[in-house]
Amino acid sequence: MKPLLFLFLFCYFYTVPTLSYAVYDASAAANNATDFIRTSCYSTLYPDVCYSSLSRYSNAIQRDPARLARAAIGVTLSKARNLAVYVSNISREADYSADPRASAALHDCFSNMGDAVDEIRGSLKQMRQTVAPGSESFRFQMGNVQTWMSAALTDEETCTDGLEDVAEGAMKREVFKRAAKVKKLTSNALALVNSYVEKGTM
Repeated sequence: MKPLLFLFLFCYFYTVPTLSYAVYDASAAANNATDFIRTSCYSTLYPDVCYSSLSRYSNAIQRDPARLARAAIGVTLSKARNLAVYVSNISREADYSADPRASAALHDCFSNMGDAVDEIRGSLKQMRQTVAPGSESFRFQMGNVQTWMSAALTDEETCTDGLEDVAEGAMKREVFKRAAKVKKLTSNALALVNSYVEKGTM
């Protein structure tokens, strides 16, 4: 057998199995991470929304409940900011003289969403500074996160409650549709935080 052919066959048979195992391990890890996210999302009110919004971050989350909660809060913050910007834009364009009730409701909604964004941002910052589970400091920090996420959900509800008496129209329907998505994400994030706290204080 020629030396070059022997070298080729040697490299092929000894490297291909190694590469196969590496691919298998990476695939198994990805499946474990997505399974962890799917299972964790069962503790939320909107598991389908939970999984679809977080599964793309499976590589970063792995099987870590703290990372999962942080990712959920981060996704919620992004969507809440988008909603606040949207409401701000349409409130500036609203004709106060033509429909003062709608204009006032939009202004209040924007104020509520601004508060919600601040509370979610504070929650994410606190999650990034959280100490190891089991200590008094952990319970204190996570209590802050739970309080702020609950307050954010209340502010989002107040935003849409204020629009209930506004005449039906494209503007109202669009705000309600976007706000409904943000409220679901906030609710899910709070549920994942609660689950993490429960595991961390057992």
